[in-house]
Amino acid sequence: MNRRVTVNRLCVATFTAALFACDSKPKVADTPASDATAGQLPAGESFLDVPGGKIWYKVTGNGSGTPVILLHGGPGFTSVYLKSLEAIGDVRKVVRYDQLGSGNSTKISDTAMFTIPHFVAELEALRAHLGYDKIHVLGHSWGTILALEYYRAHPERVASLIFASPALDIPAWEAHARKLVKTLPDSSQHIIEKREAEKNYQSPDYQAAMMEFYGKYVWLRPIKADMDSMFAGANMEIYNYMYGPSEFTTVGTLKHYDGTRYLKNVRVPALFLVGDVDEADPATVKRHASMTPASEYAVIANSAHMITWDNPADTNRLVSSFLNSR
Repeated sequence: MNRRVTVNRLCVATFTAALFACDSKPKVADTPASDATAGQLPAGESFLDVPGGKIWYKVTGNGSGTPVILLHGGPGFTSVYLKSLEAIGDVRKVVRYDQLGSGNSTKISDTAMFTIPHFVAELEALRAHLGYDKIHVLGHSWGTILALEYYRAHPERVASLIFASPALDIPAWEAHARKLVKTLPDSSQHIIEKREAEKNYQSPDYQAAMMEFYGKYVWLRPIKADMDSMFAGANMEIYNYMYGPSEFTTVGTLKHYDGTRYLKNVRVPALFLVGDVDEADPATVKRHASMTPASEYAVIANSAHMITWDNPADTNRLVSSFLNSR
């Protein structure tokens, strides 16, 4: 993603088992998606062959507790902004990975792979490769859609679910984003309205207005190096196809996604987290928690959408407390 495009929102037909299934453990690629060789990767990092390419993953921690796998937002962004959660690895292994098409994983442009079932099957392939019988699943933004749909496809593999700044109801998300736009200065609102009518989403003034929105509701205290990596590794083809051209205009395949009707069927402990000025909307997230049996809800103070940047200490504390009690 270049700096002039928006941060995505942050998103079940079951896949045919044959797509990722094999008689033996999937093999780790001998060469990564980048020019380096797998042997040059730091300890804990590797690549896994999946249909369409290779996914990069990193395992941190030596604890014996049930592992947790982190699912980044997007679709089409990267896991780099979740790395502060690696600090909870004193109790369990923490796995973060870049979904196919983004970050350190193979770049793809085949829209046949830009689907929820593809990403669900990819996560299941990673779990199986790592040999984990059960996992905790932590999703952020679009990653919460992936977490919920993974649970629906493989409930026997999930010990608990963490929905961080969830995007489980895209129509409601877009409606709330439109309300937040009304809090911007009139001049910014006018630019957004004008450029969207023109479908001119790359206009510098439109992008500037979007960044103004981000600074209020997406991040308050971004980590520059991680932000640079996130933008450099983002795949806007995936984001645009699945979500749309901007935060406020949803025309992609996720436009009508609403997973809230499945929340009543969640039979594992669930934790809902949201920043106090999060574009995910604390009121919406609290309502979703109330729809979920055995769920907990907490607001991260002084945080927008990127809670792992804005308040990593409280985020890690709440995540650790929830996981350690399971």
